[in-house]
Amino acid sequence: MIEKGCIVISKAGRDAQRFFVVLDVDKDFAIIADGKVRPLEKPKRKKLKHLQKTNRCVDLNEMITNNKLRHTLSPWNNDRNNGEVVT
Repeated sequence: MIEKGCIVISKAGRDAQRFFVVLDVDKDFAIIADGKVRPLEKPKRKKLKHLQKTNRCVDLNEMITNNKLRHTLSPWNNDRNNGEVVT
């Protein structure tokens, strides 16, 4: 189950294969941001069925700036894993 603070990967859309942090969840949608393409000031609303949960979560109280959010997601979004998806 996807909940606040989870790191998720987008399965569909222009942002497919990018990692995001879930800021909020309501019924069938999640509010997600990555600090770069989708900053905290302009998060994306995405259907839960288009997101895949990873086994990683973060403390949302620490993710107060876009810089911290980008830094947290950088190991996955910057292709440091040679194209492998880390879950």
